Amino acid sequence: MRSFLAFLKKEWMELLRTGRLLIFVLIFVLFGIMNPAIAKITPWLMETMADSLESSGLSVSAVTVDAMTSWTQFYKNIPMALVIFVLLWSGSFTQEYQKGTLIAVVTKGFARWKIVLAKTCMMLLSWTICYWLCFGITYSYNAYFWDNRIAQEPVFAAACYWVFGLWIIGFVVLFSTLASANIAVLLGTGGAMLAFYLLGFLPGPREFLPTKLMQSAELLTAYAKPEQYFGAMAAAAGMLVGCLAVAVLAFQKKKL
Repeated sequence: MRSFLAFLKKEWMELLRTGRLLIFVLIFVLFGIMNPAIAKITPWLMETMADSLESSGLSVSAVTVDAMTSWTQFYKNIPMALVIFVLLWSGSFTQEYQKGTLIAVVTKGFARWKIVLAKTCMMLLSWTICYWLCFGITYSYNAYFWDNRIAQEPVFAAACYWVFGLWIIGFVVLFSTLASANIAVLLGTGGAMLAFYLLGFLPGPREFLPTKLMQSAELLTAYAKPEQYFGAMAAAAGMLVGCLAVAVLAFQKKKL
């Protein structure tokens, strides 16, 4: 346990030293502020553009914004934040392969599964902190400017997308132990997500695919109910555990 905590500390210091943690925080804080900000300035933008639109034959009516407008922005922006998150974490393993820094750690008797677990824990922790920070900022501004009660199940809807992010991290870890280059990790993760997205067009497994969690914004308008997402959340959690198990086995045989 002591060796695991030591490696976990090493990962944390690496996150700070490289500035990735600061980048993550700044990006998610920025998106958290942008969501209500865009909603707030929308009427002003439409009013500013009214004259030019009318000259083109388009009439502009008064625009009313509320907390739902801001939440819509949240679910439009958070996928971009997740993509940036994956891009910055895709080299967690591959950079160490290229530098050969893991060889000394393994030759000293450090268990390989602890390396996988420590890196995974740091990814999950950073995603959790940054994601809920972004959500908290948006929620607070929405409560200040409008009223969050217009949105149904905002916390559960956010939890669904948070679990989706955990599921994606599982693939990042898996392909990081299989591949030796960042681009291969990104292609593998993107390919896996695309495959599950295409499976979602089939009526049978649709309700149990983790990609359904991307549609959790439907909960805000009561168009969907929380129980409709339980299967997808359970599947995402199970696949995350499965990805980590396969990653540990693959890393045991990985030539460093």
